[in-house]
Amino acid sequence: MSSHARQPDQSASLGSPPAPPSAEHRRLAESGASDAPWRLWGPYLAGRQWGTVREDYSRDGNAWNAFPFDQANARAYRWGEDGLGGVSDRYGFLNFAVAAWNGNDPILKERLFGLTNEEGNHGEDAKEYWWALDGTPTHSWMQWLYRYPQAEYPYAELRSVNRERSRNEREYELADTGVLDGDRFFDIAVSYAKAAPDDLTITITATNHGPDAHPLHLIPQLWLRNTWGWGRDPRISTIEALLPPMFTVGGLEAVEVDHAHLGRYYLSAEGSPQLLFCDNETNAVALFGADRNVSRYTKDGINNRVVHGDTRAVNPRMTGTKMGFWYRFDAVPAGASVQVRLRLSRAMPTAETFDDEFDEIVAARTAEADEFYTHVIDRDMPEEDRLVARRAYAGLLWGKQLYRYDVEQWLDGDPADTVPPHLPARKDARNRHWPHVALADVISMPDEWEYPWFAAWDTAFHCIPLAHVDPEFAKEQLVLMCREWAMHPNGQLPAYEWEFGDVNPPVHAWAAWHVYRIDGYRDREFLVRVFTKLLLNFSWWVNRKDTSGSNVFEGGFLGMDNIGLFNRSAPLPPGFRLEQSDATSWMAFYCQQMFKIALELCRHDRAWDDVATKFLEHFLSIARAMNNFGSRDMALWHEEDGFYYDMLVQPDGSAQHMRVRSMVGLLPILGATEVPSWMTVECPDVTARLRWLQRRRPDLVDPLLSNSGPGGRRMLLSLLDPERLRRLLQRLFDPDEFWSDYGIRSLSAAYRDGFTARVGDEEMYLEYEPGESRTGMFGGNSNWRGPVWFPVNVLLADKLRTYGRHFGDSFTVEIPTGSGNHCTLIEAADLIDERLTALFRPVGGHRPSDGKRIEASDSPLWSAHPTFSEFFDGDTGEGLGASHQTGWTGLVAHLLNPRLPPDPH
Repeated sequence: MSSHARQPDQSASLGSPPAPPSAEHRRLAESGASDAPWRLWGPYLAGRQWGTVREDYSRDGNAWNAFPFDQANARAYRWGEDGLGGVSDRYGFLNFAVAAWNGNDPILKERLFGLTNEEGNHGEDAKEYWWALDGTPTHSWMQWLYRYPQAEYPYAELRSVNRERSRNEREYELADTGVLDGDRFFDIAVSYAKAAPDDLTITITATNHGPDAHPLHLIPQLWLRNTWGWGRDPRISTIEALLPPMFTVGGLEAVEVDHAHLGRYYLSAEGSPQLLFCDNETNAVALFGADRNVSRYTKDGINNRVVHGDTRAVNPRMTGTKMGFWYRFDAVPAGASVQVRLRLSRAMPTAETFDDEFDEIVAARTAEADEFYTHVIDRDMPEEDRLVARRAYAGLLWGKQLYRYDVEQWLDGDPADTVPPHLPARKDARNRHWPHVALADVISMPDEWEYPWFAAWDTAFHCIPLAHVDPEFAKEQLVLMCREWAMHPNGQLPAYEWEFGDVNPPVHAWAAWHVYRIDGYRDREFLVRVFTKLLLNFSWWVNRKDTSGSNVFEGGFLGMDNIGLFNRSAPLPPGFRLEQSDATSWMAFYCQQMFKIALELCRHDRAWDDVATKFLEHFLSIARAMNNFGSRDMALWHEEDGFYYDMLVQPDGSAQHMRVRSMVGLLPILGATEVPSWMTVECPDVTARLRWLQRRRPDLVDPLLSNSGPGGRRMLLSLLDPERLRRLLQRLFDPDEFWSDYGIRSLSAAYRDGFTARVGDEEMYLEYEPGESRTGMFGGNSNWRGPVWFPVNVLLADKLRTYGRHFGDSFTVEIPTGSGNHCTLIEAADLIDERLTALFRPVGGHRPSDGKRIEASDSPLWSAHPTFSEFFDGDTGEGLGASHQTGWTGLVAHLLNPRLPPDPH
């Protein structure tokens, strides 16, 4: 984390939170628990539910085909819901979202469209434009924008053109079809302002940016998640219209829902929209050729009424489990806006529902959001940086989505006979070894469309910027991954829903420590909760990923999809094993973070003293194994190349280095942590054991570096000695290898012309690919063969600062290599941060991350909206992969705004 952090306006004394400086901070102080009233309603409705593992009951396990987009408007979901700019209660029972129709589309625009893994030339890919504009952590204020073409949406063209393109070509985007030319689109903005925890004002504003008047239909929808159709709970709540003579309030229409868990709510709509009702039930007749439907008025009823004029598709009795308010605007003038207002509340609507108070609430929450971010974001930050940071926070907050998945129920299937038929006992189903997973929690998602599910290491990175705005939620997320209904009984953390058993890098301890710091070094209970569970996870790593007992680790792909010559996640032939530079580095890093947390806990409870000793010694053993010997006495370090490599061990015990210079060989830099000077006084067991090792086993304590400075003696645990560190940094900062204008590449650019190596009896080829993946490994939608990735860059910069604080000005490195320009390691870390943030800073009016996409247009309609991509081109900085991954790319908010309270020690 940054050494140049500015101090916050008010810092906490140890053990007590700061006084809330704003109205939103006061709400946060009242809302620590996940079930706090202000957290009941939020942006928890998924951006995409179709095509997820949860909805896959197929025989072949192809989730994309099991529930495709084309069925989503007419088929009930089992585990969740989705919609445009929507909200739900934290349990997902009652949902609200915006639907629209431009008069040309074949279906209502009710959800975001994108290509499946098989349809895109680089894997799955959203084909829409939308932005999270703003938000506060209690969701007292939320704003979201969708860009809707006026011409017919080109679903078929996007599919066919991308299917025909090769992996060497760019993706074909919505803007490439021409439907947005001349600004012929509507911007549909939806804003939510809470008058109270259970009283939401909703404003939908649609602006015609085109040159001509154009019709628009807005259909705000309210619906109940189908919890009754699976044979497990027969109770059905309904939504009913409030009608005369029982209800006679003029100037609005309203509906009532009485839910067994939520209680009674009313949704009111200003004006005189037409009310349309149907049921959240599958149209099995249309989709699957069934003889009859469960309901006469199926999930696609509103679509069929609005788009096809079918009056029989909606319930004339004005009741159902899904409804919409139909607003028709025959011709919205060019440049004009239309607006509809709604209110979701427990209070019966009255003539005052949409009076001046409504606007006052919106104005107050808008002002309070500005006030909140005035305290969160450095006031001296340039306006463009403030925009990026605030949008990053907004994206992270909109990425808080409800995740429901009970694996045992999913594996067993449901008692009711569903269509298409499920398989009650799927012996070969994915996640069959994770039947304990039973999640119904709000989780920080990497991306609301492409990754509408959690990934363990993504979540850890999300928590760093989230801790600046919502530290309680950040802490809850880290604890959640370790709870009994998520963590495997053997201690493994679930990776992601496509295969919980895959292995993500162990970054949880690092994230927990930094969230603890950002939160003011005060919540030791949080540290204890996370630390005790991570003891189990650490043991899993040692028992499962060090099969030879050599302290050199395997781990699989470790989140870096296609970085190697072959798929590191796939089983190797019998007798082979891959000893990994990155897995071993991650475990050294893990030891150090656990050591650091144990020391902190030891300051207040000496019972943790000998636990700290355990992690100190384990790190020393890993460092010795990694640097001095391995299989057949071959170290992962290659002296001639001055680099770390994976090692392939063959059945006869012989081993060969996988001599590809990639991020896996830079990760040993992560193995550095400062040993605090107070340890010798406050942690006697650690100190006594360390002194014993220094006397009896001096070779084992080589990784403990020590020097004297103005502040006294400094100690550093380091996986690297200064000479190896220097040799790695020479390659890291070499523009012909890892150093780019926008951060550290994931693969050396020295392989622009390709690299071939013999692995066993096979010739294998790898090539530097700065942009989208040209290989289908891991679906081909992510690429670690050249692009810049935010999380590993942030970690490397963090550790260079650690080295820099230890060595001071005495250790410098050339940047770029060979230039003669020498920098301290802290300055080097700052340069990495600056190159990452430069992705979002306009140069000549354009952000490098916008690349050649339409976002780079000169039009302020596009330039006003930064996007947060999954990864970035290693040469140009263009954003690639998932286009809304504010998740770990949201770390840019922390880099721009690294405000930390002072260390009380």
